[in-house]
Amino acid sequence: MDITTLAEINGNIATVGYGLAAIGPGIGIGIVAGKTVEAMARQPEMAGKLQVTMFLGIAFTELLAFIGVATYFIFA
Repeated sequence: MDITTLAEINGNIATVGYGLAAIGPGIGIGIVAGKTVEAMARQPEMAGKLQVTMFLGIAFTELLAFIGVATYFIFA
C-alpha cells in the first residue's frame, strides 16, 4: 500500500463521532458498577436496593449510546 492509496481513504465523520460517543457510556457504566459493588461491600443488607438503582443507572447510561447510534443514522 503506497501513500496515494492511504490518502484516498474516504470516511464519514459521523463514524468517528459514534466511536467517541461510545467512550462516555463505557466509562459511566464502569463507574456505576464499581461504586455499586463498593457500596454492597460496605452494607450487604442494602444489596437488593443497590442492584435496582444500579440497573436504572446502567439503563440511563446506555441511553447515551443509543442516542449516539441514532445521530449516526440521522447525519450519515
